[in-house]
Order: sequence, then structure tokens, then C-alpha cells
Amino acid sequence: MAENRQIRIALAGNPNCGKTTMFNNITGAKQHVGNYAGVTVEKKEGHANFNGRDLLFIDLPGTYSLTARSLDELVARNVIVNDNPDVIVNVLDASNLERNLYLAAQLLELEKPMVIALNMSDVAEEMGIKYDFKKMAELTGATIVSTVGRTNIGTKELLEATISVAASQKAPGVTVNYGDLLEGKIAELVAALEEAGTVTYPLRWIAIKLLENDPDVVEKVKGFANTEAVLQKAAAIREEIKDQVDLDIVFQEYRHRYAVEVYNQSLTQAPKEIETRSDRYDKILTHRIWGGLPIFMIVMYLLFAFVNIVGGIPQGWIEDGFAALQAYAVQNIPEGQLQSLVSDGIIAGVGAVLSFLPLILLLFLGISFLEDTGYMARAAFVIDRVMRACGLHGKSFIPLLLGFGCSVPSVMGARILDNYKDRMVTILITPFMSCSARLPVYILFANAFFPNGWDSTLVVFSVYFLGIIFGVIFAKIFRKFIFSGEAEPFVMELPPYHLPTLKATWLHMYERAKLYIIKAGTFIMAASILIWVITAYPMDVEYSKDYDAMKEQVAQEYEVKDTATLAQFGITTDDQKDAVDKIVEDMKATVQDATDAAKNAGEDEPEVAVEADSAAPELFNDIKDKNKDLFPAAWAMYKNSANLDAENDKLGKEQAAEKIEQSYAASFGKAINPVLEPLGFDWKMGLSLVAGLAAKEVVISTLGTVYAVGGDDQNPAPLTDYLQNDPHFTPLIGLTMMLFILIYPPCLATLAVIKRETGSWKWVAFMFFYENTFAWIACFIFYNVGLALGF
Repeated sequence: MAENRQIRIALAGNPNCGKTTMFNNITGAKQHVGNYAGVTVEKKEGHANFNGRDLLFIDLPGTYSLTARSLDELVARNVIVNDNPDVIVNVLDASNLERNLYLAAQLLELEKPMVIALNMSDVAEEMGIKYDFKKMAELTGATIVSTVGRTNIGTKELLEATISVAASQKAPGVTVNYGDLLEGKIAELVAALEEAGTVTYPLRWIAIKLLENDPDVVEKVKGFANTEAVLQKAAAIREEIKDQVDLDIVFQEYRHRYAVEVYNQSLTQAPKEIETRSDRYDKILTHRIWGGLPIFMIVMYLLFAFVNIVGGIPQGWIEDGFAALQAYAVQNIPEGQLQSLVSDGIIAGVGAVLSFLPLILLLFLGISFLEDTGYMARAAFVIDRVMRACGLHGKSFIPLLLGFGCSVPSVMGARILDNYKDRMVTILITPFMSCSARLPVYILFANAFFPNGWDSTLVVFSVYFLGIIFGVIFAKIFRKFIFSGEAEPFVMELPPYHLPTLKATWLHMYERAKLYIIKAGTFIMAASILIWVITAYPMDVEYSKDYDAMKEQVAQEYEVKDTATLAQFGITTDDQKDAVDKIVEDMKATVQDATDAAKNAGEDEPEVAVEADSAAPELFNDIKDKNKDLFPAAWAMYKNSANLDAENDKLGKEQAAEKIEQSYAASFGKAINPVLEPLGFDWKMGLSLVAGLAAKEVVISTLGTVYAVGGDDQNPAPLTDYLQNDPHFTPLIGLTMMLFILIYPPCLATLAVIKRETGSWKWVAFMFFYENTFAWIACFIFYNVGLALGF
């Protein structure tokens, strides 16, 4: 291998062996996530430079086997045999080595240079396990390196060994002995393959797979010339020995025997019969009664409370920042269409979405923590009973759990299920698991109508829990009427508990933040501009009233009223008028300061009554004490000013409402309104729901843009304030909107992935129809029952 050539390294291992942690440690932020060619299985590639060498790590899907029963296994195998990496790094869990060596046995058959990273050696040491590395290297033909991926111990030695093995290009040279009968038949097939002279894959591996009747390998061999005789010979051999050995399991038995042999001969100190820390935790977390749903529900509730209450603090800062940015744009861009586009379209729409970035990051921090500690594997185990009741099993919980982050990998994650029926049912109920894009929408409505932090947390948690219930119900329906049959047994490894690494958690959050910001800065910005266009146009609107003349008339009336008020209190000189004006300005500033302080403290904002007979509030006592002679006149002038602002504000809102009611957006919303009106929705909600089919965050950006266009340009406010002040919006309608968003179809990206995973538009159309129908029926019942109960 050339000294300066890039070294391609395939990173293979069982799930929960620490492979991803090691990958993150080595490659850091130099990672690229995509799909393997021709399939929707996600792959990660990462770069690293070590001792002057460029290393490309390919993180293969975590798998227990390479028998190609699932897409994960097929992809992992094909990357090795087709992409021809320079070296395989097989990560093994040192605390569970016997089971991990089964995969190593299959990797040896691929005849590639191999390094074994004996990971989690600290856990093995805690259990009292010790190995003879020299003996293990002799039995596997691989270079052995002890590592602790979580704390980055042994990483340097692993990279040095990997570069050395890649340079030598020496294959292990160790084979699994399959017994005299099978070894003889393997040799016959290898000879036939050599005679054909066209197959470029490892011939012994091909011979074994042909005897196993592996359909993928059979297709591979058919693609080479002169292989008809080889395939015929393989079929003849299988027929000849089928009564002597069980070809369905015999190869697995020999591989397992090899794994046990390597384990036993390498083991120098057996594990102690002690109760580990994980065992103690599992007595509680996997307890038959309280270890199932009760603890899981408590954990999820605390997660949402953490996200909502803690995330609400920086969210408020971001909202204030975008409000200030809007005000800056209004002040510095000349009044007109450009000002409205920047302020009401881009800043209001994108800002409304970006304000939820802290909540998204905290959600993924929580999920990442629960996954990396090992708790989520326990959650899948304890929820197996619930899943089995609806015809699935705990393994389906894993892709469904991914749905709380994003529906796209959740749908793709269903490929880990070997059974087609389990896979299809899991895909069809995945959208009921509320993705991270739905979370900001839920929190928006919850905070608007249930402003107490714990109340809004309970509302959001209830919506998530309701989604799980709907998923269980529909899984039962689909399993009974569409995909009937027995669910497969559930077997799952429970990894030991451990604290996540700070680096892995940071990388997880960094990736989510980057994707969220890119989405907000591209797709959602484009959507916000489109919504602004259809909301702001047509510009020339025929109003039912002459609002400019009405505002002028109001101004003249209050000018006369101010003159009469000053005369009533004997204010005649310019100096006296200026002094009164100064006191009025001080009163306005005092109210503004008190309002800001109340917002920061999460308290109710002060209200100053300005009716004709209203007395000055205690808020103005200091000003009153300093200006005893002029204060009565100033208080009367303050009320005049406040009433003038209120009347102008009322006229401005009437004008803005009349303009937006004649917009293209309103026309579209009203066209679909007959369908949504029975649910209590108006045209603004209908427009946001339609836009939300593209991406759920667009529901927020649409409402943000619509309310900004129809709102007060001079005093922009957070979207929650607009919702609270909309007379049509009520807590009941807010809850109904949340319910509809929970149920109706996922984003277009998810629908596209469903088509790719199922291979048919039929299932996409089915999902679109049944979720929209169920959303309408459920919301109709919920809204009308709520009305009947007086809400």
C-alpha cells in the first residue's frame, strides 16, 4: 500500500459494544452522514489524521451477524466485500466476549486484514475477567488491542495497530473448521470456483455461502461469467448432504463452537459471581411491576419538564432578540414591501422557529443521555409486554423510540425487524411518535394557553403519551386485519450502565443544532417568504372604511380634549405644558419598566385603568410625591394619551384584519375552511396545517408570518402573545390543534422514505388517508365534547 494513500477502515461490531463512541472519539466533528448506495440504511464516514496518515473510518451498522437476514447485515457485509476497505476494526465487548466473537468468526471468513479492539475492558476488569491477548491473537489471526472507548483509553494504540496492519495487508489466515464432511464439500466448491476463474470475492467464503444458499451471494455469483456449473454443483451438494446435516443451522453451530473455543482458551480469569452495579439498577428499572411503564412514564415526564422549563429561559432570550431585530428592521428599512418582507416574513417566520432551538437541543441531550447510559435498552425490554399485546414486540420499540427525534430514521430503523409484517406495522404507526419538529408546536400552544411551566409540561407530556396510545391501538388493528400472524420472539442484549462521554453528547447535540439551523435558514425561510407573499398580497385592497380619515379625526378630537384638560387644571404657559408632558413621559417609562420586570420574573404585567373616573395607581406614587401640584393634570393627560393610543391601535388592527382577510392566504384558508370549521379552526389555522405537511416547524413559521403581517409593525411581540390576544383562539382550540398535529400525516421527507422502504406509493396513500381521516374524527369529537362541557 502506498505510504501516502488514504487508509480506508471498516468499523464493525455488535450493537452496544461501544463502536459509535470510539468512532466519535477518533473522528470528532469530521463526520459525514448519508445513505449507502441504493438503500436507505444510514452510514457514517469520518476522517482522522494520525502520524501523518489520512484515515477514513466507515462506521458499519451494528449487527450480531453477517448472514444477511436484515438490511443492516447485508449492508455491513457488502461494504466489506464490495468497497474493499484496507482493514477491518472489529470492536468487541470484553465483558461479553463469547457472544461478540460470533461476529468475529464471520469477519474472518471475508479474508481481510483485521484488528480486534477489545473494548469495555474496564467493565471486564470490574467483573474480574482477564484474557491472554497473545493466545487470542494466535486463535483469531488478528492484532488485539485493549481499549476503553468511553474514556479514550487505548485509542492511540488502536490507531497505530490499524495503520500497521493496513500497511502489511496480511489477512488473519485463520478459518473456522466446519468438520470433515462440510470441509470436503467446501473444498470441492472452491476448486469449481477456481476453475471458473471469474469470481473476485474470497472463494472459501463464496463456497460457504452457496452451501448456506444465501440468496444475495447466489445473485452475486450469477453476475460472473462461467459460474453456471458452480451453482449447479452447489445445489447438487446441498441435495446430497441435506439428510446428513441441517444446512439451516450447521454453519451457525460451528461458528458458535469456534467463538466458545477462542473464549475459553483466551480466558485466564473467569468472571466473579458478584452482583454488578448494573444488576442492582436492573432490580428497580426492570422490575415486573414498577419497573415497566410507571418508571418509564416518570422518566419521560421529567425529560419534558426539563426541556420545557429549563429551555424556556434561553427561548425567551431568543424571542426578545428577534423582537428587537424586527424593531430594528422597521426603523432602518424604509416603509414598504421590503420592510414587511424582512420584518414580517423572514424575521418573524424564521425567528419563531429558531426560538425553539434550545428546547430541541435539550430534548436530544436527554434522549442521548438515556440511550448512552443503557436505560433505553431496558425501556425496550420492559415495554415488550405492551408491544406484544398489540401484536409487536420490544424490538419494534427501538425504531419507534427514534421517532421522538425524527420520523425519517425511525421509519428507516424498522429495517432491523426481520419479519415483514412487524416491519410494516411499525412503519405505519411511527408517525404517532411525536418527532422533535412537533415539540416546538406543542410547546407554543401549551405555553400560550397554559403559561404555568408545570401545567404546560403536563399538557405536552399528555400529547406524547396519547400518541403512544394511538400507536398501540392502530398496531393492534393493523395486526388483526391487515398483517395478521404471530409476532416473532424478542431477544435483546441489555448493555451495562455507564455514564455517556461529554464528547459524544456534544457531537449529538451539535449535529442536531446544525441540521435545525440549516433547515430554518433554507427550507423554512423559503416557506416563510412564500407565506408572506400570499399573506401580504394583493397590496391594493379596497377597505370598507377610510381608515386614514378616521385616524385623523380621532387625532383632532383628542387634540381638542387635551386643550380642554389643560385649561381645566389652569395649565396655560408653555413651561407648564412642557413640565406636564415630562411627567407623562415618566409615567409611561415607569409602566414600561414594570412590564419588563414582570415579564422577566414570569409574573402578571401591570394594568393601568384609564377610564374617566379611574384613580392613579400606586405604581405612580413616587412621581406623584415629586410633582404634587402638576400630577393631577399629568394623570388626566396620561389617560388621554393612553385612550388615543388605544383607539388608534383598534383602528390599526381593524385595517390590518380587513387587509389580511382579502389576502391570497385568507382566500385559500377560507376555501378549505368548511372542512376544518367543525373542529373550531379558522383560516389561519387551516393554512398553517396545510403548510405543516411540508415540515411541522412550518406550522410555527406560518402562524408567525401571518400574525406579524396582520399585527403591529411598531411593537412586534412573541408568537405566544399574538395567540393569547386572538379572540378566536381558546385553550380548547389550542388543545384541538395539538391533537390534530399529533395525528395528521408526517412531513413530506418521511412520506418519501416510507415509499422507499415499502417500495410502493400504495402505503403512502394509505397512511395519508387514514391519518387525516382519524385526525378529523378525533378532533371533531374532542372539540365538540369540550364545548358541551363548557370549555
